[in-house]
Amino acid sequence: MRIHLTLAAALAIAAAAVTPVHAAPPPEKLGLMELNNSGEDGEVTLSAQGSGKTLVSVSLEGAPKGVAQPAHIHKGNCDRLNPVPAYPLNPVVNGRSTTVVNAPLSKLMSGNYAVNVHQSTKNLKHYVACGELVR
Repeated sequence: MRIHLTLAAALAIAAAAVTPVHAAPPPEKLGLMELNNSGEDGEVTLSAQGSGKTLVSVSLEGAPKGVAQPAHIHKGNCDRLNPVPAYPLNPVVNGRSTTVVNAPLSKLMSGNYAVNVHQSTKNLKHYVACGELVR
């Protein structure tokens, strides 16, 4: 009986070793272009976090120090954004923001969304950077 258990355990280990592991898709890195002569540009990185969430990291060069700049994911593209944010992001402060969004990476990268950064909470209509989420 002991031999059968050992053989069964060995077979289970062998089966697990050849079972394919589904790796997370690689992060998507996309450019954020300067808007309205802001002097701010950079990149946004999106990384899958399980099946239904995405880590969104914004990195801007030329951002003002100590100023909270609202950021969102909007439906549309940089030329034609839906003004209502689809997904809020944490404000960009000192050029950096990191947010976990309740949407899968595949949805965000469908070509129907863009990341938009505003000048400040007082001047939301003035956009400083934008990047379209497309492969």
